[in-house]
Amino acid sequence: MEERLQKILARSGYGSRRACEELIQSGRVRVNGQVASLGMKADSASDRIELDGNPIKTSEQLVYIALNKPRGVLSSVKDDNTRTTVRDLVPIPEHVHPVGRLDIDSEGLVLMTNDGELTNRLTHPRYGHEKEYRVLVARHPDEEQLETWRRGVVLEDGYRTSPAEVRIEKFKGKGTWLKIIMREGRKRQIREIGMQLGLPVVKIIRIRISSLHLGALKPGQWRKLDPKEIAALKGS
Repeated sequence: MEERLQKILARSGYGSRRACEELIQSGRVRVNGQVASLGMKADSASDRIELDGNPIKTSEQLVYIALNKPRGVLSSVKDDNTRTTVRDLVPIPEHVHPVGRLDIDSEGLVLMTNDGELTNRLTHPRYGHEKEYRVLVARHPDEEQLETWRRGVVLEDGYRTSPAEVRIEKFKGKGTWLKIIMREGRKRQIREIGMQLGLPVVKIIRIRISSLHLGALKPGQWRKLDPKEIAALKGS
């Protein structure tokens, strides 16, 4: 049965549908030897579908992994500059990808899977899944700074951030650990907000994605999710 190509790629574990659309638009996907275009349909049972010259795998067992990403590791499958990626830290045969991103200077929970439908559900803005962070800022914030962060801040590109939960967790010398819960995640958003408010960010640790918690994983460690965790994510 023919389906849209981005749906086949997403179901086969190559990212969300939006990410798979980008793969098609970049000319990296071929169907029966021809470069694919957005909107093209294919039959995964009879057509030869290739990504970067390699046949895609359409029958992998679904895998769900929680990883504690260390600082300095990229949230991507591969890097042209040979930097370490989250995929390098999870040596399994299945084709898994990170769900969403965590910038290279941040650390903490990354969900990796080959379930394209779950990836789409957790990353699409309309679902508004919570992400929770522990953030160390270089100063002691006052109530006005905290309230501004909670209401939303206009970033340099003109985007106004959505309201967020922000509270002081504890003081650390001249700095402060904050607990921040957001329902969005633009690139380097926490760092840009902190800079605008006069609260330079020293460290970011993501500790929760929707119902999934980082738990006791140490940096670089990973584990497979149990059935209850998978069901909770799919039902959230």
